[in-house]
Amino acid sequence: MTTPEHVAIIMDGNGRWAKARGLPRLAGHRAGVEALRKTVSAAGEMGIPWLTVYAFSSENWSRPKSEVNDLMGLLKLFIRRDLAELHKNGVRVRVIGEREGLAPDIRGLLDEAESLTAGNKNMNLVIAFNYGGRDEIVRAARRIADAVVRGDLKSEAVSPEVFADYLDTAGIPDPDLVIRTSGEVRMSNFLPWQAAYSELVFMPCYWPDFTRDHLADALGQYAVRERRFGGVLERGIAL
Repeated sequence: MTTPEHVAIIMDGNGRWAKARGLPRLAGHRAGVEALRKTVSAAGEMGIPWLTVYAFSSENWSRPKSEVNDLMGLLKLFIRRDLAELHKNGVRVRVIGEREGLAPDIRGLLDEAESLTAGNKNMNLVIAFNYGGRDEIVRAARRIADAVVRGDLKSEAVSPEVFADYLDTAGIPDPDLVIRTSGEVRMSNFLPWQAAYSELVFMPCYWPDFTRDHLADALGQYAVRERRFGGVLERGIAL
């Protein structure tokens, strides 16, 4: 079976998982962290070199303050509790998203996670935090405009490849497969540039219920897809 080099996941459904069980939303987010831990382990065992997870979007700040505070607390817990194990297992952590304006303690944790694991090579875990795809593209455009004004870059030299170098994901391969849980069928501003030719799998389960078997199912669906990147596959025709 063909294994994708890069799998990206929109971890959706924590709140609805909790509601269905008569639990507070925080319980759903806590269960979601456990699902993330298991998924990172499973991805490593399945030989997936790159795993990106949509942890917190730039639009999530509009949620109730109490829920945002709970999510920040869970992020701190995940990094403080799991960073040592990720490092031990050779996982490199990278964070994409806007860091300007983040609370110093949150920004410090993100920086620590990246610096501690920078030399690891077994697997790459990319955390999309305070991330929005349109925001990322606008920030990249601004950096390119600044480079042109400074004279470091000629406008006619801006190509898709050059533009990609100014995105948060510079140096990260585009995702081959994007998985979304909870039954929602949309991308929600997640990696719009990078996922232009990704295969998409939408799963009905809520994120806290996501297991190794679900990941294997998504990989199985990916394996039978034909990726054409806008072209046409020629079958039985001598070219």
